[in-house]
Amino acid sequence: MKRRDVLGLLAITGALITLPGDDVEPNVRGRMAASLLERGPELNRQLWSVFSLSDSKQAVYPPVQQHLGRLAKGLEESQTEGSRKQLCTLVGDLYQLAGEIFFDGNQYTEAAHCYMLAASAAKEAGSFDLWACAMTRHAFIELYERRFAVAAPILSAASQVARRGDSHLSTRYWVAAVQAEAYAGLGDLDSCKRALELADQVHALGHENRNSGWLRFDGSRLAEERGTCYLQLGRPDLAEEALTTALEQKLSLRRRGAVLAQLAALGAQRGDVDHVMQYSNAALALADQTGSGFIGKKRKGLQARLAPLMGDGRVSDLHHQISALSGAA
Repeated sequence: MKRRDVLGLLAITGALITLPGDDVEPNVRGRMAASLLERGPELNRQLWSVFSLSDSKQAVYPPVQQHLGRLAKGLEESQTEGSRKQLCTLVGDLYQLAGEIFFDGNQYTEAAHCYMLAASAAKEAGSFDLWACAMTRHAFIELYERRFAVAAPILSAASQVARRGDSHLSTRYWVAAVQAEAYAGLGDLDSCKRALELADQVHALGHENRNSGWLRFDGSRLAEERGTCYLQLGRPDLAEEALTTALEQKLSLRRRGAVLAQLAALGAQRGDVDHVMQYSNAALALADQTGSGFIGKKRKGLQARLAPLMGDGRVSDLHHQISALSGAA
């Protein structure tokens, strides 16, 4: 993933989405734009599906980049205002996927650029749910950098945007679930619990109203998210219950690795070396198998909790192992 290529494409697309549509008849649209409007939504869905099923998220980037290039060319052609908005929707969708790929590779600057463009494109398209999701993904970067005070206002704005979206979609509940993590990082237990209670209302939605691409929140991740929150709040009893429940579910390798790393961190919080070693070894094996930066970030979070246990040789070896893996990554 070449940074200059990405930034160049972002600059081009960012300029094009701000241009108004032309006063032309629908039947004189450019050939690329017409093709994208017909086939683009399905191709976007297929790329999200491939991303979801792939163990190595970075391997999905080449076809995503190729499709992003086609979208930029489509925006260059003459089209109606309605066609332009439809293309902006596709751009807002696919740049979120590109951001997810960069996020998984711990390339947060590139991910942030992608999410910002996705939000701008969604705004141009008038798609509030798409817009709110792009902002929520942007806030995730701040959460993983432990900049909770920065993430909180982004999520507050995303929540306001989501309220103007489709009430049959799960957008507002996903924003609430992520807000819970921000509140946990700020040490606000009551606000965290209220946000989790709101997020849990997603279960009242019908399955037919759930999006499998840029909006994938259906409540199945709530156990993991509760575990993350309670671990951050220093409530190991509640964290263990939630994370154990999560581990019993059918999880992707990426998500399973992250849950295992958090269970290892829970053991460190309790001073239980055997617990740490049991879960950390399993998490490290999955991180090596997937090459996921998402698991790697959880692994680094575990490392930060190992200091009080460094007198044990096993923990010292684990600390050095995590450092070596992070350096290699």
